[in-house]
Amino acid sequence: MRRNDIAPIALVAFLSQGLAQAQPLQPDDINNAAIVAAASEQSIVPAEASDRDPDPAVARLQVLLDRAGASPGVIDGYGGENVTKAIAAFEAMQHLPVDGKLDPGVIDRLSDQRPAIEPYVISQDDAEGLVSSIPKDYAEQAKMDRLGYTSIAEKLAERFHMDVDLLAALNPGTKYAVGETVFVALPGGSIDATVKRIEAHKQTRQLLAFDDKGTLIAAYPATIGSEDNPSPSGTQKVKGVARMPPYTYNPKINFRQGTNKKIMTLPGGPNNPVGTVWIDLTKPTYGIHGTPEPSLIDKSASHGCVRLTNWDAEELAGMVKPGVIVEFVD
Repeated sequence: MRRNDIAPIALVAFLSQGLAQAQPLQPDDINNAAIVAAASEQSIVPAEASDRDPDPAVARLQVLLDRAGASPGVIDGYGGENVTKAIAAFEAMQHLPVDGKLDPGVIDRLSDQRPAIEPYVISQDDAEGLVSSIPKDYAEQAKMDRLGYTSIAEKLAERFHMDVDLLAALNPGTKYAVGETVFVALPGGSIDATVKRIEAHKQTRQLLAFDDKGTLIAAYPATIGSEDNPSPSGTQKVKGVARMPPYTYNPKINFRQGTNKKIMTLPGGPNNPVGTVWIDLTKPTYGIHGTPEPSLIDKSASHGCVRLTNWDAEELAGMVKPGVIVEFVD
């Protein structure tokens, strides 16, 4: 995706033992979920399935992968390619055979006694900086002071790497008021490392980050260009990082939104078209950045750049400096 624009791996199965798929979802359903090796090539319920309840075992697995630096994207309790790719990345990190399958070796090394879901008390800070709504029209967005979160629920979901629907399932009837206790995922903290090289894999739609020894230290699901607006080819470099960047809409460069024909600047914020961070690349107008819609990562096209969830983009931004190599792999 340009800054001035917006817009087969092996399958695995996860089995929950003794867990009812009923709403509301209880925290212990996830914390006590048994993650077992797949007995076949049967696919898990795809992430886009809206007529099924989230699987507690999948939600727990997503938390464990997130903690290990192999991001599954948004933690939502559904499987799909993002989870499979995260398993494959974790296998590579652990020097295991890379096949994307959930086997005993993977499960053993992912083991973590910490709960996946914990209680959290909503603070006054969580209620600060919210906006009533985000209009779809860029001309209306350009009039705003900030493209912030529209609710405490949205703010908490992003902080804890969750889909808002999973947050709601864990907290039925919650008003998300200051002082109220809610249940949230407990993902990993930011990786403390220095990235020397990045690979953006167009076919698998995944971003891989390596240290100076060539060790894979982080992996993220990504939206990388589209057929109409392909990402760059070959090798680029990181020029710099901008946090909470404004977004320049220029219909003359790539696309036009609605009837908007004029160049305009949209304010920064998590619901800005490029999210909370922009990692600028040497190819003009291209970068690696966040998104206002984390659930769509690797499920919708971008306009040439590399789009990550806000939290993944922020983590990566903290590990790069100008001059880091970014290789686009077909």
